[in-house]
Amino acid sequence: MLRELATHGRYPYAPITRRDDYAWPGGFRLAVYLGFNIEHFEFGRGMGAKLAPSGDPDVLNFAWRDYGNRVGVWRCRDLFDEFRLPVGLLINTALYDYCPEVIGAFRPDQYPHGTEIIGHGHTNAERQGDLSEADERALIAACTARIAAEEGVAPRGWLSPWISESHATPDLLKAAGYAYNLNWCHDDMPQRMATRHGALWTIPYPQEINDIPAIVGRQCGAEEFANMIIDCYDEMINQAHGQTGASSGQPLVMGIALHPYLVGQPHRLKQLRRALAHIVNDGRVWWTTPGAIMDHVAGLAAPT
Repeated sequence: MLRELATHGRYPYAPITRRDDYAWPGGFRLAVYLGFNIEHFEFGRGMGAKLAPSGDPDVLNFAWRDYGNRVGVWRCRDLFDEFRLPVGLLINTALYDYCPEVIGAFRPDQYPHGTEIIGHGHTNAERQGDLSEADERALIAACTARIAAEEGVAPRGWLSPWISESHATPDLLKAAGYAYNLNWCHDDMPQRMATRHGALWTIPYPQEINDIPAIVGRQCGAEEFANMIIDCYDEMINQAHGQTGASSGQPLVMGIALHPYLVGQPHRLKQLRRALAHIVNDGRVWWTTPGAIMDHVAGLAAPT
């Protein structure tokens, strides 16, 4: 007898060919957002992307990642400002102690194009999914409280460090007051996820158009990563407008996941500028943030 496979029980299967149709604000068919990950790592301990093998303490890789907070983030901010793009800012709360100026540079008095602060754990030196349920609940509560104290408003969205979830993470996020989760990369449209405490939205977050899997994992060059962004956009804008021959078009979401210690390096920044210019100059997308995407779909009558 064939064994029934275990399931997460969070959502049923629903092919993208059978979805309700709607439009994004302004009548746009494709929503694009920047998921800009600003992270801090414990020196000599814990996890972190690696440029090359190193010793103990791991000065090479710590310093390479720290370049993102000292240099790369400022170059990226200037680039986003050049194109007047809103930013989904995914932050480790350890940044408030280490380099609070970085987060401050994206507040409305310094960055007028729109910023959403999104919870991203305390540090990317740790995996959230390794914690007990009680410790994970405490982590979410502490990060939420710190952001609320610093920004005057609690975050509504969450991305776990390293996309690390336990079986209870969606339940704990919903119980803590979160409205959406970015951990699941299973769709090109926002979806609802079941939790113990009611529905939690999932907003598409990319694991392909994401500089860590592409550049660190697959060792793509800067030009190749920029071409991935452009090719993804060109295909998705055609899908959204029903120009691929197989569909009448759908409201889709394209996220671009970036880390300043990677794309903030000068040779990659030049190529990122080329990719963003391609999308901006085409002029057919709603540049937005994950929270605004969620607000729009949550306000619809009954999207499936």
